[in-house]
Amino acid sequence: MHTLLLAIADMVVVFHLLWIVFLILGALPGRRWAWVKWAHLASLAYSIALQAFGWICPLTYLEVWLRSLSGAKPYEGTFIHHYAEQIVYAEIPRAALLIGTLIIVAFSSWMYFAPKQKKS
Repeated sequence: MHTLLLAIADMVVVFHLLWIVFLILGALPGRRWAWVKWAHLASLAYSIALQAFGWICPLTYLEVWLRSLSGAKPYEGTFIHHYAEQIVYAEIPRAALLIGTLIIVAFSSWMYFAPKQKKS
C-alpha cells in the first residue's frame, strides 16, 4: 500500500506540472478549439483566484495527504518526485507568482482576442 500511495502522489505531481503547462500554453490550442479556449479561460480565472487570495492549490493538498498516508517524509521518493516537484513547488514570492499569472492572462487574452490576420 505504501508504494501505491507514493506512486499516486507522484502522478499527482506530474498532473500538477501538466496543469501549469496548460495554463501557460493553453491559448495556442484554444485559438483552434472553442472548448479548449473556455476550459483554459476558466483555468486561468481559477489560478488568478488562488494567487490573489493566497490559497493553496488542491493538488498540493492531495499530494501531501497521499504522502503522509504512505508514511513518507516530504521530498523523498522517485525521480519524478525529486525533479518535477521542484519545478511545481518552487520557492517563488507570492507577488512574483501573481505577476507571472497576469502576464500569462495578458498573453492568452491577446491570443484569443487579437484581430486575426487575413491570409493572402
